[in-house]
Amino acid sequence: MVNKKLQVWLPLILSLVMIVGMFFGYQLHDQTGSKKGFFSSNNQSSLQEALDLIKLKYVDSVHIDSLEGKAIQEMMAELDPHSVYFPPQELKEANEDLAGNFEGIGVEFNVFNDTVNVVYVIPGGPSDKAGFHIGDKILKVNDSLLTGRTFSTDDIKKFIRGEKRSKAVIRILRGTQELTLTVTRGSIPVPSVNAAYMLNKTTGYIKLDKFTETSYQEFMQAMETLQKQGLQSLVFDLRGNGGGLMNEAVDMADEFLDGNKLIVYTQGVNSEKREYRCKRPGLFEKGKLVVLVDELSASASEVLAGALQDWCRATIVGRRTFGKGLVQEQYPLSDGSAIRLTVARYYTPLGRSIQRSYQKGKKVYMDELWQRYSNGELLSADSNKVNNGKIFITNCKDTVYGGDGIMPNVFVPIDTNGTQQKINKLLADGSFSNFVYTYYLQHRQQLDQYTTATDFASQFNSHDLWNELQGYAVKDSIHLHTINDKEKVLLLERLKALLARFKWRNTGFYQVLNSDDSAVKKALEIITK
Repeated sequence: MVNKKLQVWLPLILSLVMIVGMFFGYQLHDQTGSKKGFFSSNNQSSLQEALDLIKLKYVDSVHIDSLEGKAIQEMMAELDPHSVYFPPQELKEANEDLAGNFEGIGVEFNVFNDTVNVVYVIPGGPSDKAGFHIGDKILKVNDSLLTGRTFSTDDIKKFIRGEKRSKAVIRILRGTQELTLTVTRGSIPVPSVNAAYMLNKTTGYIKLDKFTETSYQEFMQAMETLQKQGLQSLVFDLRGNGGGLMNEAVDMADEFLDGNKLIVYTQGVNSEKREYRCKRPGLFEKGKLVVLVDELSASASEVLAGALQDWCRATIVGRRTFGKGLVQEQYPLSDGSAIRLTVARYYTPLGRSIQRSYQKGKKVYMDELWQRYSNGELLSADSNKVNNGKIFITNCKDTVYGGDGIMPNVFVPIDTNGTQQKINKLLADGSFSNFVYTYYLQHRQQLDQYTTATDFASQFNSHDLWNELQGYAVKDSIHLHTINDKEKVLLLERLKALLARFKWRNTGFYQVLNSDDSAVKKALEIITK
């Protein structure tokens, strides 16, 4: 009988005990005086204690989230140069950069004379369907005027981008006529393969801008297209490619390497060794391969170049790469922000770590690229061999280096007399972009006569272009009579490439630019030997 009574009352007794326990637990947790509660943690960090004190005791109201963000940024600054903190408002853009797409209306724009000009409309995209043309001037987006004051590029993006399927009512000026167009925003692809075309009957060229979630798929589509056109050799251009997702680089390396060859491995103090190997038959395991790199090729670019160099699969041409051999993983935080934290180093198949030293601080680390140029390293093949790391020997008896970027097998110096730098400085002036844009609109009928970028590169007469450019430049107080013949040729080539981009996009741009590119010429020499 006693047991039966206990069975009846036991659930009620347990419930009462839990309620009483929760009540006292809450009371103890809520204490804010000098005495700690019974269950208070003694492991709370000094940083959290300081933030709690500021929140509870500070004389004025403060934004704790902002303080926490700044504190995290300061902590990250004490780590390596590639561990970074993204506040919530910056995280979306950072993720979009790796996703290979964003949500918007599908136009490229530039600001000329304080007016937003449409310089390209993505075929089949939302703006194309709404009736936008190159040359349209955007005056108003919904209720926001984009005239009357200067807006930054980021400000303009905030106006025209938005969630997929949302609508934007945009007022434009086309010639002398004002029009109102309604655009339904959509997902806009951002290709990472900037160009893919045949340099000659048997040699293909692919330019990869970065490694995003869609890069491997884009690369495979480009390779399959070029193979149908007779591809037997390939020039793979990774110059200026700052990296991105390492897995995409691993997948691409797998297309060039056979068997179960090691591509890269990662390891850190808190990360066990992890190997990445070939796991399927590759699309281009045979055939001559040249990879172009420079001082801005980094991270995933170096993973790919390092693997192909270690296995003697490719000839690396150009200049010593950036030297980023650290692996980051992204971790979300509770307030919508995130950190990309370095968790390991990566190593090439021979065991090379190619991370540059960052012991002198982030500023020195980033300034080293300029120091390389100032010291003549980008000019001289001999100085390019300077290395602070270990020496490795490949199976084909090539000497390769660890500790400070990927050294190319064949060195191609940057312009030795400063011509390239002078032209780049001129082109950095927005006036030249404005000139090319205006010239294209005024001569569109003439330019449309060329059916391919190759024909345009070889047949276009630059005489009229130069005359108009000189007259335009004088109005902007830019005196082109001071440049020499070599600089004139280089400037005209860049302007022709920019013109080609309006009609044939990035592939056209590189077809024109590469026609006299020293690294591409060297690559073709190696392939034809």
